[in-house]
Amino acid sequence: MDPVTEALNEFHRRISALKDGEVASYIPQLAQADPDDFGISITSMAGRSYHAGKADTPFTIQSVSKPFVYALALTDLGPEEMLGHVDAEPSGEAFNAISLEPGTGRPANPMVNAGAIATTALVAAADPEERDARILEWLSAFAGRRLDYDEEVYASEAATGDRNRALAYLMRSAGSLAGDPYAVTGSYFRQCSVRVTAADLAVMAATLAKGGRNPVTGERVVAQDVAVRTLAVMATCGMYDGAGKWLLNVGLPAKSGVAGGLIAASPGRFGVAVYSPPLDAEGNSVRGVAALTEMSQQFALHLMNTPVHLTATVTDTVHAARSSRARDAERTAALDGDRRLIAVVGAQGDLEFTETEQLLNAVAQAVPAAPGGMVLDLTAVTGISRGPATMINAALRDLERRGHQVAVAVQEPLLGRAEGHPGFWAATRDDAVAWCEDRFLAQAASPPSP
Repeated sequence: MDPVTEALNEFHRRISALKDGEVASYIPQLAQADPDDFGISITSMAGRSYHAGKADTPFTIQSVSKPFVYALALTDLGPEEMLGHVDAEPSGEAFNAISLEPGTGRPANPMVNAGAIATTALVAAADPEERDARILEWLSAFAGRRLDYDEEVYASEAATGDRNRALAYLMRSAGSLAGDPYAVTGSYFRQCSVRVTAADLAVMAATLAKGGRNPVTGERVVAQDVAVRTLAVMATCGMYDGAGKWLLNVGLPAKSGVAGGLIAASPGRFGVAVYSPPLDAEGNSVRGVAALTEMSQQFALHLMNTPVHLTATVTDTVHAARSSRARDAERTAALDGDRRLIAVVGAQGDLEFTETEQLLNAVAQAVPAAPGGMVLDLTAVTGISRGPATMINAALRDLERRGHQVAVAVQEPLLGRAEGHPGFWAATRDDAVAWCEDRFLAQAASPPSP
């Protein structure tokens, strides 16, 4: 198991114990969700995906659709015209509150229901059918696969959506809603009933995190400036009346949905999604909030804590390294005849999630096919966050379990942390390679077990 998945499984194991919150019931079909369902998924900027729990369980996207449809309307209209129809200010109110500007009826932001309904109405289309088709195609491009509808949830929403229709009629009466309120809310219910998984949502969030380019398909889904504005609105408004607390504690653009979906985007790093139906008082997934709070803290993901990366993380890879240590002829001949290889991967800079994922991917590609030696040269690494350190240790233990000799070269200040960590820790690359050679020689000299 790769170390990212192992870290996700650990988050999943701990947070599964949370039993707080209630499954949404105001849409009757949603009340049938299993409160124990819980999945986590991450998609990195390289397009690699990692999952834990029920990441492939389908559910409806609900309000997690809002930022993506906002990006579509923003693409159609441009930023100034869009802002004239829907503001971008946090409302400080519940998702279904009447957050309309006095005198104009302009919604506070596109993440609350009133703003989302107005945004759906702004999607360019000749009729509701074309609008629905454009939105489904758009969401599918973000997910990297063709999505579909949950018709039962759609029918349930349409049968119980009086409050959303009332918001639409209020905006129409104030002159702030384009189109027929009943038809527009029908399209809104349609977009909310699109069926996804946590794995889909992670790819969608990663597409925003990568500036609008889907990291799995390579397709540019949306312009970078649109992705940036969408992330900004998510950061300030995506978690409703809990948005301020979320930004303080987690510090990532995010969006939740009443079916239990929750996405967050770490720009330039990854997209993450959680599915867990029980919701808190603000309408956000209880386990989702807990998981992303822990991830942000352990991996130093808070936007205000983002370092500037000026250099590549992986500096070099050597597939058959030898040390400069002087040895007698017999030992030199023994090493020359030993078919086991010692691979070395070097890294530099601060190791956070993205850098560590790059490093471990390089290790996975460099590790000898048969048991041999694996050296991590971290002497140019200036810092390792707690979460990445856990990932590295997990990778080293896995290599040891597979029979490899593992050594790590680190700066002097990090040597003091070596106790309890897997492998041999040295001050230089040469010392680490020499240790692997010594282990080969010792094993060759030992008599075979009876």
